[in-house]
Amino acid sequence: YDKVGHFAQGFIPALIAREILIRKAVINGAGWRFFFIASFCLAFSAFYELLEWWVAVASETGADAFLATQGYVWDTQSDMWYALLGAIIGLVSLSRLHDRQLARLPG
Repeated sequence: YDKVGHFAQGFIPALIAREILIRKAVINGAGWRFFFIASFCLAFSAFYELLEWWVAVASETGADAFLATQGYVWDTQSDMWYALLGAIIGLVSLSRLHDRQLARLPG
C-alpha cells in the first residue's frame, strides 16, 4: 500500500494545485502550468521523504526499521517516482474534465 499512497501523494495535490493556479491566473500557459505542477508534486514528495529521514535520525531508532524500506535501497527514489507518476496521470487524465467544470462556473 506504500506505493499507492505515494501515487496519491502526487495525484491529489496535482489537481488541487491546478485548481488554484487556474483560478488565480498564476500561470496561464498550459505547458508551463503542467511542468510547474509536476515539479511541485515531485518537490512535495521529496520533502516528505526528507521529513521521514529527519524523524528517523531524531528518534534514534534504526532508520531501516522506521522508514520501512524492507531492504530496498531505492525505496525513497521509487516513492518519489510514484508521486511524479500520480501527478502526471492525474493531469493527463482529468485536465479536460476539470476545464469543462471550470467553464461552467458562474462569473
